[in-house]
Amino acid sequence: MTAHAENINYLKTTRGLKSWLTTVDHKRIGLMYLASILVFFITGGLYAMLFRLELWSPEKNFLTPDQYNNFFTLHGVIMVFLVVVPGIPGALGNFVLPLQIGAKDLAFPKLNLTSLYLYWIGAALAIISLFAGHADSGWTFYAPYSLSKNPAVLWMLTAAFILGFSSILTGLNFIVTIHKMRAPGMTWFRMPLFIWALYATAIMQVFATPVLGITLILLLVENFFHIGIFDPALGGDPILMQHFFWFYSHPAVYIIVVPGFGIASELISAFSKREIFGYKFIAYSSVAITIIGFLVWGHHMFVAGQSEVADTIFSFLTFFTAIPSAIKVFNWTTTLYKGSISLQTPMLYGLQILFNFTIGGLTGIILAILSVDIHLHDTYFVVSHFHYVAMGTTMIAFIGGVHYWWPKMTGKMFNEFWGRLASILVFIGFNTTFFVQLIMGSQGSPRRYYHYLKEFQIYHQISTTGILILATGLFMALINLLLSLRGPSNAPQNPWGARTLEWEVAETPPVLFNFKETPVVTHGPYEFATEKS
Repeated sequence: MTAHAENINYLKTTRGLKSWLTTVDHKRIGLMYLASILVFFITGGLYAMLFRLELWSPEKNFLTPDQYNNFFTLHGVIMVFLVVVPGIPGALGNFVLPLQIGAKDLAFPKLNLTSLYLYWIGAALAIISLFAGHADSGWTFYAPYSLSKNPAVLWMLTAAFILGFSSILTGLNFIVTIHKMRAPGMTWFRMPLFIWALYATAIMQVFATPVLGITLILLLVENFFHIGIFDPALGGDPILMQHFFWFYSHPAVYIIVVPGFGIASELISAFSKREIFGYKFIAYSSVAITIIGFLVWGHHMFVAGQSEVADTIFSFLTFFTAIPSAIKVFNWTTTLYKGSISLQTPMLYGLQILFNFTIGGLTGIILAILSVDIHLHDTYFVVSHFHYVAMGTTMIAFIGGVHYWWPKMTGKMFNEFWGRLASILVFIGFNTTFFVQLIMGSQGSPRRYYHYLKEFQIYHQISTTGILILATGLFMALINLLLSLRGPSNAPQNPWGARTLEWEVAETPPVLFNFKETPVVTHGPYEFATEKS
């Protein structure tokens, strides 16, 4: 690379499809993740809209029962494995992490590109499953549903296995980068809270994802060789499969949500013009969630026949997750107190995170109560709780983060009016869709049912109306961002007046290796003052 190329922005250093497909620049890889994730977000969302429209009335509208099962399975698998798990680390983490710690790139650039290709390979196998039959196992792949010879399920299992490798490699790359490549003067407690969140997430990716891989391999072995592992007809134990799956999937819930917490900290600090309150407590709370997340998988199995002692222990430990989660909520709220709050588009999403996660967290505590969970298990209450965490917190954080870093990524400013309007529609649509499901679930309406009692029809109709409003807001936000690409490169260096290191980069978009000279950090995480080495 010539010295001239190193001094122009990363989007213009080289041109052509090949230059993108062979790049090892973390920024370009982040943008390719972003484009891929948006495609699958739209795909998974369309499946959700279709089966919600089917639920407009209790009788058949346009989907058969098999098609309905297929659609909610595909919605779950696509959204979990192709969107919310890789979303923030893959797209925003890749782009922002080196910039925020003053590094030129990630520790292993080629490994980073490998992670992206593994993601694409897994996605391709998931797409093949769409044409291989009906995948009807649900996103959890519970036995015995995943033990059939259904080729769609087998393709989906293989896709999830490969996607797990992508997640592990990304986590390893982030851990090494954070440990070894921070700018001079950037101590652990001068790192932005988004970096702390990515670090905690990476640890969970590295330690939890292999368990999912082993479980999926065992399912495939049982399918092809008829060895009794999970199939009771062959002497296996289906409950063992649930233990394996949830040992991964409960940490996966935090793999999903913890990066969103990091974005919330950045947005609330930047747009309230205040240093984050209780910085160390929020940083440590991310690590605490990581540790506790490995100890509470059994609360998904209160009705699976495990011992009363195990139920009690898992219930007791689950309550502990409320402590680090509440620390974040209280500290964000305190940061807002007496702040000079600017209600620009990213901040509107930041406030949504605070509101939605409060509901998601409180409903999680309700589900941790043994006697209550017996009634609420497998109802729409659980569906709503999960979506308040995964969509209402993580995906709202993802959208807020994209708006926040969009000027730095592209050099373009989006239309603020349409951005705000879209965020308001997203808030109204999301809460209309899922809050009513808490009421429906508390009255005993089971999830995943194709037919339902007439008394629940009004709730389903409200929920379906909400998802149409939500989709309108999301498409408006997407179109607003895409239209900004047609405008001039008018983004200033620091349009939000934020204080973290990525806004210290003189060029917008950044040059190939981020910093022309290595920055030296001399102040705290939200009061960066840099000198040139």
